[in-house]
Amino acid sequence: MRGFFYKIFANFAESFRGRNLLRHLAAIALTYLFVSAGFDWFYFQLARNPILQSFLFPAVLIGAFVPLFGILLFLLISTIKKKARLIHVSYALGQAALLGLLVSDLYKFFTGRPGPPGFLTQDLTTDISHIFRFGILRGGVFFGWPSTHTTIAFAMAFALIMLYPENKRVRYAALIYALYIGIGVSATIHWFSDFTAGAIIGSVIGIAVGKSFQKKYSSEENRA
Repeated sequence: MRGFFYKIFANFAESFRGRNLLRHLAAIALTYLFVSAGFDWFYFQLARNPILQSFLFPAVLIGAFVPLFGILLFLLISTIKKKARLIHVSYALGQAALLGLLVSDLYKFFTGRPGPPGFLTQDLTTDISHIFRFGILRGGVFFGWPSTHTTIAFAMAFALIMLYPENKRVRYAALIYALYIGIGVSATIHWFSDFTAGAIIGSVIGIAVGKSFQKKYSSEENRA
């Protein structure tokens, strides 16, 4: 499991360094724009279609279980088959998912944004999209901004893209998965701006982790 923690602190720091920090600020700015313009509430009302909800709600469960059980299963199969490349990929995906979780929960620790109405409340007429409970754990880490589901999904997707830059099938499959998770939770348990911010932040994390692991694998291949 040592490979799982490869440069994890450096990759965390890289996610906030230079242009990446500007991307975090862009996620904040977009959120402010969507909230102040009323787009979050407009999108929430638009997404109340029962057919759309039934198609997108599985994203909530898939986005929760795949990063944990999917990666563990992938690692187990790769280890049994002794596929060094796939073991390497498993560690990268695991680290990307972990950093996505930690960074999104770090933001949630201070934002405390309540999710859309409909699951914990039946009041679908009062616009609460502008509410943020800024402070320390005023909304816990299960509620808040950005979407953890989306952050993790995009972190995993872009880590995979960095590891297989020439493989179009991997690239498209990773993006489709991340978009389904992100759009799915944006239409059910999160606001649209939670999704967009999670996509930006997750992509930054995934690229940092993917580049780091790709360099590691390339150097090991050259020594072999």
